[in-house]
Amino acid sequence: MGGAFAYDSANPFSQEGADWNPLLRSPDNEINLNRDRMAARARDLFHNDGWARGVVTRATDNVIGAQWRLVAKPDYRALSQRYGKGFDPVWADEFRRVVEAEWRTWSEDPLFLCDQQQRLSVQQMLRLAFMHRVKDGESLIRLHYDEGRLPMGSDYAMTMEVIHPDRLSNPWQQIDTHFLRGGVELNDNGAHIAYHIRRAHQFDYFDAVESVEWERVARYTPWGRPVLVHSYDHDDADQHRGLSIFTPIMNRFRMLSRYDQAELQQALIQTCFATFFESPYDSDDVMGGEEGSAYQNLRREFHDQNPISINGVRIPSLAPGEKVSTVSASRPYSGFAEFHRAFLRNFSAATGLSAEQISMDYSQTNYSSSRSSFLEASKTLYRRRMDFGADTARPIYVAHLEEQFDRKRVPLPRNAPDFLDARAAFSRCWWIGPARGWVDPVAERKGAIMGLDAGFGTLERECAEQGLDYEEVLDQRATERKQMTDRGIPFPEWAMGVPANDVQKEPEAT
Repeated sequence: MGGAFAYDSANPFSQEGADWNPLLRSPDNEINLNRDRMAARARDLFHNDGWARGVVTRATDNVIGAQWRLVAKPDYRALSQRYGKGFDPVWADEFRRVVEAEWRTWSEDPLFLCDQQQRLSVQQMLRLAFMHRVKDGESLIRLHYDEGRLPMGSDYAMTMEVIHPDRLSNPWQQIDTHFLRGGVELNDNGAHIAYHIRRAHQFDYFDAVESVEWERVARYTPWGRPVLVHSYDHDDADQHRGLSIFTPIMNRFRMLSRYDQAELQQALIQTCFATFFESPYDSDDVMGGEEGSAYQNLRREFHDQNPISINGVRIPSLAPGEKVSTVSASRPYSGFAEFHRAFLRNFSAATGLSAEQISMDYSQTNYSSSRSSFLEASKTLYRRRMDFGADTARPIYVAHLEEQFDRKRVPLPRNAPDFLDARAAFSRCWWIGPARGWVDPVAERKGAIMGLDAGFGTLERECAEQGLDYEEVLDQRATERKQMTDRGIPFPEWAMGVPANDVQKEPEAT
């Protein structure tokens, strides 16, 4: 404390800081020069480490999950204020139903006509893009307009293509310039205006010619339709490429993986040589003396007549002077599990997932601690879901909604503006991701019911947290009530309506 420097962290002569001299670099200088090496190492962890793959899988399953459903929310208030009273809640509800149906028809095409390569649905392509974003640090989606899909049965010419992030690079591997950073072309304001994409991956030996050819792809068309969607987490201002989620913990991950392998090898060796037989002679006596040779002959003849079996349950008879010895198992050592947990907490803090989610081990937690870690992780996962929806999914929806307008598929009141004149208001939306799930289904469902009855929540939000569309839930409940009436089946409590106070009661067996 004290001394010539007001802050200890500024002291270059301290024991802790003498060899700690990081350079003050720009984000592009930090990332772009070493991006390929960091991405390759992150991908190697994903391929060969169970926890690393689990991080990507858990994050993807909790952000994108098995479904990624559009909820169109046109800003009818802004439209009404600018363009007339025809934009009211009734119109907004009709608009939402039509737009969502058109989106489902296109995104869930059974022939995968929404995919430029005709392999995946939109849901699967978004999941793949998010996995790239977590693993490689960024995702690239190109939006094509291919009218050749219309004769095949598609209702729309728009298609998507997920591009591998490695293909984004400066042409001919030239160094970064003021207007070109890691394959991203900028204007004077620093905005992304185009991307330079290799026609094939740099290690595709079967596409050797295409791998050294670049295509310049504009970010938008001249009228503002998205063409290439590049998304990543921004850790610094003026950052133009993304970083893998494993970057700050990559070395620790690698060391822990090597340590696990060493422990396993030691345990395997001890298992293979767990039992052995000792004779009363040392190696020099056995090899040199006649008495030792005679004894060895005696042992050989004895064991020829009395074969030894340890795994076959037989109790062996030993030659005179022999004894059985065992190797004490010292692997893994007693602190192995706690050592793993210390690493796991470090990985958890860096990735934004709970330690239990990464390891899938809930044996060390109770309800309160599990619930607390779940809620903390949910904040990060919710933020990632909102970010991905804003910078990846919404531009895709904007491009598709523009084509819906062009093909006159959407209901509009009189004197409605053109889509380009009110793009933001028409394309306002949010997304239903995977179900949040329950730690204690009974208690948490009671809390949800109490919140609805007290006016603190809506059925739409409660259903969305469980990955459901509230309108589909209501429609299905109405169908089930009608079928019960038709069949003369008495209504259960949920179909009759239960007073708010009754949610506190435990369900009774009937």
